[in-house]
Amino acid sequence: METKKHKTSIGGQALIEGVMMRGPRGAAVAVRLPNGTIEVAPQEEQRLSMTHKWARLPLLRGVIAFFESLKFGYRYLMYSAEKSATPEELEESESKLDRWMEEHFSDRIMPIIGVLSTVLGVALALVLFMYLPIILVDLFDGHLTNGVLEAHNLHPLFEGIIKIVLLILYMWVVSKQSDIHRVFQYHGAEHKTIFCYENGLPLTVENVRMQDRFHPRCGTSFTIVMLLIGILLGTVLVLIWPGIGKIRWLYTLLKLLMLPLVMGLGYEFIKYAGRHEDRLTRFLSAPGLWMQRITTQEPEDDMMEVAIAAFNAVRTDNPEDDEIK
Repeated sequence: METKKHKTSIGGQALIEGVMMRGPRGAAVAVRLPNGTIEVAPQEEQRLSMTHKWARLPLLRGVIAFFESLKFGYRYLMYSAEKSATPEELEESESKLDRWMEEHFSDRIMPIIGVLSTVLGVALALVLFMYLPIILVDLFDGHLTNGVLEAHNLHPLFEGIIKIVLLILYMWVVSKQSDIHRVFQYHGAEHKTIFCYENGLPLTVENVRMQDRFHPRCGTSFTIVMLLIGILLGTVLVLIWPGIGKIRWLYTLLKLLMLPLVMGLGYEFIKYAGRHEDRLTRFLSAPGLWMQRITTQEPEDDMMEVAIAAFNAVRTDNPEDDEIK
């Protein structure tokens, strides 16, 4: 189906042997089953923005969207892992610990354990990408530059550089794993399919294959934008409150409290970048697009078929339904 060129609000997520797309019709997951067929399943999402106007307010909507994406994204990832695995693989993947927990814990306790696992994962991420950079900059500034970074308010800049380096190294290392590489290929298929639709072309494998795999409205770009905004706000913080950097526990706490603002600003920029293609937007979007050279890979034809199936499940016959507003 050929459509007019326009910027769409439809977005997605790469899964294990699958793609999730979310549009005006809701969300849908398409997964390549072990027998080679594609299964497309609509997904119910009860989002706050559907029932509460305050959840659609600028800045606040970004924070809500971030946590809802984590919640639903994990669910879709587990769904795709189960659907794409053969019975033999499912049996092998069930460890002794899994079986012991199923035998000894009730269904009421298992969700609590899942929540605790998520909290621990978030805590680990905060240690690696927030507290560790602070410690490293402290060591560097204390032993090599004799407090120059602190004196010139350069602490947030070097923290941000370390965070970005850690993120790049982490993504590069995990991209070398075969399973993750395939997920990144599906990520490329997702972007190419969206670009094909935005360019007004029929969604065929041939047309999708010709598209770019680097899209400005992407979770990778959102992460990089948040890091850059964090550097900016951190610099503003030390300028307003000189010496705050020396009180490490308070400095860390204030940066944690600033996270919702960072998320909100990052979300608003990504939405703006999805609508506009001016020089400033391209310049600010460039770091995120560079990072996508790791997190998106050229997909195979059968992967593009999956992405197309997911996209067709959420689009409508009227392109105005999914225009970015």
